[in-house]
Amino acid sequence: MSEEYVIGFDLGGTHMAAGLVDASLNVASSLESKTPTGGQAELLAGILTLVRELIARAPGPVAAVGFGIPSMIDQKHGRAVMSVNIPLADFDFVDFMRAEIGLPVFIDNDANAAALAEARAGAAKGAREALMITMGTGIGGGIIIGGEVYRGATGSAAELGHIVIDVNGPHCQGACDNYGCFEAMASGTALARYAAEIAAANPKSALGLAAAAGESLDGALIWRLAQDEDSHALALFEKIGFYTGVGITTLVNIFNPEYFVVGGGLILAGELILEPARRVLMSRGLRPNRDIVKVVPARFGPDAGMIGAACLAQDGLRTKM
Repeated sequence: MSEEYVIGFDLGGTHMAAGLVDASLNVASSLESKTPTGGQAELLAGILTLVRELIARAPGPVAAVGFGIPSMIDQKHGRAVMSVNIPLADFDFVDFMRAEIGLPVFIDNDANAAALAEARAGAAKGAREALMITMGTGIGGGIIIGGEVYRGATGSAAELGHIVIDVNGPHCQGACDNYGCFEAMASGTALARYAAEIAAANPKSALGLAAAAGESLDGALIWRLAQDEDSHALALFEKIGFYTGVGITTLVNIFNPEYFVVGGGLILAGELILEPARRVLMSRGLRPNRDIVKVVPARFGPDAGMIGAACLAQDGLRTKM
């Protein structure tokens, strides 16, 4: 009898990825692409293209699909209520995908899915109390309380990227109307904004020359420059690490977790972000919370959301039995 698989789909503001995952959370095959930006219809078509291609290449039956999406979720009705960084709002996501794919479909916020993966089999495995942030285009958040994902009254809790860490900070991005949010200060979008400011002020710097050449001042470029000990690139990651530490400190003071897991694309910079973040936590956090928490990178790295979405599908199938 062929092994049964589920598909875990991680939808991000810039990239999306889908994986064919077995019962042991091994990824047999995966696909990724840029997230379509032309509107809701184009976004949904792009999602379906990846899912259908994975189903077609599966070596065994696909039992369900789990989606982690960067949206406020109405769990009871399977709706994407509002999204900051993608064109998806007031949409019956589960009903639509179930009708299109013909399989059971399960949905959660993308960072909730990532937190589930890390608590179940990753960097926070076995923890009863844990927090996670995913740092990419924006900042998502997941909360594990008593070993379970905390979703709030309707399923839209844990928007940790939208705690305010600078009341005089810049306007937040996308559909958020706040100012100085964690996301506005420490996301990949914030990193690019800081890099553009440095490039404009220092046109002969590596960042300035890259900007003049039309290169994208994104995390990948800044990481490459940091590897070459470029002072501006290192300073940028220090700045992101500082604001990450401010956000972590607030959340650790509130929740007193055993682990604080940091994932998403930006965590490829590793200790360039985590080390300054831990310094801020140790200088500003309350005891004993700051002393017991372990601030660690996601074990599954940028794949945490995809693995977590697969966990959603597996859990959903067990619940339906």
